Amino acid sequence: MLRYLIGRLLTTIPTLLLVSLSVFVLIRLVPGDPIALMLGDAADAATVRDIREAYGLEEPLYVQFGLWLLKAISGDLGRSISNNAAVAPLILDRFQVSASIVLIAVAVAAFVAVPLGMIAAWRQNRLTDILIIAGATLLLSLPSFWLGLLLLLLFGLKLGWVPVIGYVSFAEDWAAALAYIALPTLTLILIEIGVLTRMARASTVEVLRLEYITHARAKGVSEGAVLLRHALPNAFAPTWTLIGLVLGNLLGGIAVVETVFTLPGLGRLLVDAIFARDYPVIQGCMLFTAVIYVVVNLIVDLCYPLFDPRVMSE
Repeated sequence: MLRYLIGRLLTTIPTLLLVSLSVFVLIRLVPGDPIALMLGDAADAATVRDIREAYGLEEPLYVQFGLWLLKAISGDLGRSISNNAAVAPLILDRFQVSASIVLIAVAVAAFVAVPLGMIAAWRQNRLTDILIIAGATLLLSLPSFWLGLLLLLLFGLKLGWVPVIGYVSFAEDWAAALAYIALPTLTLILIEIGVLTRMARASTVEVLRLEYITHARAKGVSEGAVLLRHALPNAFAPTWTLIGLVLGNLLGGIAVVETVFTLPGLGRLLVDAIFARDYPVIQGCMLFTAVIYVVVNLIVDLCYPLFDPRVMSE
C-alpha cells in the first residue's frame, strides 16, 4: 500500500507542473492588461509601468513563471491584483462555501442513485427500468442554471420557503446557512442523480450477467441477497470512480450554480478573476483545482480494495 501511494504521488508531480505551465501561458494570451483594468482609463503610462514592475509583470515570462512556482511550492500564491488580498487564504475561504454544498449534494445523490440504478438493472427492460432511466435522462439533460432558476422561482419567489439571494456561513448561523444552500444543493443533487443512476444501472447490468450471479441464484439465494451481497461490491466500483470524478469536478468550482444563487464560492471567484485579468487569483484557483482532482482521485483509488480485494493483488 505504501509503495502504491508513493508511486501515485510521484506521478502527480508532472501533472501539476503541466497544469501550472498551461494556465500560466494561456491566461497571458487573453487580451487586456490587468493593471490597466484595475486603474481605469485615467491612469497614466508611468503609473501603470510602476505597478507592473511591483507585481513583477515586466519580467520575462519564464522568470515570472519560475518565481511564481517557487512561491507556490511554499504555499504563497501571491496577492490579488484587484484587491491586494493574499490569494491562498482567499481561495480557502471561498472553497469552504463550495465544499459545504458539493459534499452534501454528492453524498445524497449517491445514496439515492445507486439503489435506483440497481433496481433498474434488476428490472431491466420492464416498466420500472424504463421509468427510472427516463427520469435519470431527464435530470441529466437539464442545464444546471435553468434548473436552479426554476427552483428559485418556485421555492424562493412563489412559496417563499427559502432566501433567494445571499449567503450565511455555518459559523455565524447554521440554520440560516442551511436555508441559503438548500436550493443550490438540491440543484446539484438532481443533476448528479441522473448521472450516477445511469452509471449504477450500466455496471449492475454487466455484473448480473456474470456466472457467479447465476450460480448464486441456482443455490436458491434470494434476489435481495444477490443484489446486496454479490452484485453491489463489484457493480459499485465503476460508480465509485464516477463519484470521484464528479466530486473533483464540483469541488473545483461550481461557477454556474454559484452565479445563479449569488454564492461566494470558488467557481465564482475564478470567473470574477478571469474578467478582471487577475493573474495570481486565476493561477491559484487553477492550481488548487488540480490539487483537488489529484487528492480526490488518489482517495478513490485507495478505496478500491474495499470493493474489490483483487486490486491490491495485481
